[in-house]
Amino acid sequence: MKAYLAEWIGTAMLLAVVTGSGLMGETLGSGNAAVALLGNSIATGAGLYVLIVLLGPVSGAHFNPVVSLMSWRLGLLSAKTLLGYWICQVCGALTGVWLTHWMFNLPIIQASMKIRTGQGVWVSEFLSTLVLLAVIRLGDTTAKEKVPMLVAMTVTAGYWFTSSTFFANPAVTFARSWTNTFVGIAPSDVLGFVVAQCLAVLLVMGFLALVRNKPKLTAPTQD
Repeated sequence: MKAYLAEWIGTAMLLAVVTGSGLMGETLGSGNAAVALLGNSIATGAGLYVLIVLLGPVSGAHFNPVVSLMSWRLGLLSAKTLLGYWICQVCGALTGVWLTHWMFNLPIIQASMKIRTGQGVWVSEFLSTLVLLAVIRLGDTTAKEKVPMLVAMTVTAGYWFTSSTFFANPAVTFARSWTNTFVGIAPSDVLGFVVAQCLAVLLVMGFLALVRNKPKLTAPTQD
């Protein structure tokens, strides 16, 4: 239960940071999208670092269904725990968005009208998810203590080098369709993002299975 609670709270706080910083950046930037994105990316990276450091020892600090799915494939989660994580992540993401609306005196329930669609953003989400999962996996095997910083910096950079602004998270994507703010995504565009994200994690899982099942070479014996 501690792990489930950590995933729910962590994902809620992540979405509160994402949505709140987007609102604040857009307001203070007086419509300047670059200023809004700068504030949004820095706040998200900083918040994510804190959340991973604090909640990592409790639940692994996934906050992301595709990260949990990769962990399940690696044998780090049971199928039951995976399902529980998914429920907590989706519910937490919605909680974070609605809490932010409440803080900023906005209608709690709203739908985004921000269009994010097309081959470019779908490819962007596919690559974003690949990059995120690769950073987590490689960091976990080569520099475990630096994973929080690696993930936070990857997400911060991803806001700027991808056309989709690096969602790379089905729970986040779904929740952001419920906010008609700077960080929103139209409900009709959610499916394209989630499909791209799922294709990326399936590719990663296939690669992990291939590596795991690859026969080891043995040294030739000498007569």
